[in-house]
Amino acid sequence: MIRKIFKKKPSGKSKIDAFLEKYNLPKGYLSINRRMITRGVWIGLFWGFIPMPMQMLAVMATTPFVRFNVPVAISMVWLSNPFTMPPMYYMEYLTGNFILGREGIDNIELTLDWFTRNMSDIFVPLYVGTAFYSVVVSTVIYILLNRLWIASVKNEKHQKEKERRERKAKKDEKADS
Repeated sequence: MIRKIFKKKPSGKSKIDAFLEKYNLPKGYLSINRRMITRGVWIGLFWGFIPMPMQMLAVMATTPFVRFNVPVAISMVWLSNPFTMPPMYYMEYLTGNFILGREGIDNIELTLDWFTRNMSDIFVPLYVGTAFYSVVVSTVIYILLNRLWIASVKNEKHQKEKERRERKAKKDEKADS
């Protein structure tokens, strides 16, 4: 399980702990637990779906209001990058048109002049679709990830209990012989 990898800490004070103390940052921003990781994914996806510059700064501006794992949130924001932005924003535009019951623009040109002339027709459907993906989809992913994490921990505990019972049965069997 991934949390086992992150839980292994070297003995003594790490450079990360020194950095957090030096700048008086809460350790919660780097915590590795279900709540902090899933919140980080949620916040990162929320800001990542929004077409705006400097999404990482928006993540950082969220830190005083919600505690989450900041590196995870920033990595989720990176899912919207120059390669993924065009399909993401087009999908949001189509979703916004669907929600608003509008027809989309048929003759799309990838020129700055065309975008300037058609901004009013693009802007509202794009941000309606953006609101849907930012709020609904990121929340669904948050809930799904939370439930998967909980199920994984329960499964791991069940496996350990099963192995413990098997070892005990073998030990009892050897003692009886």
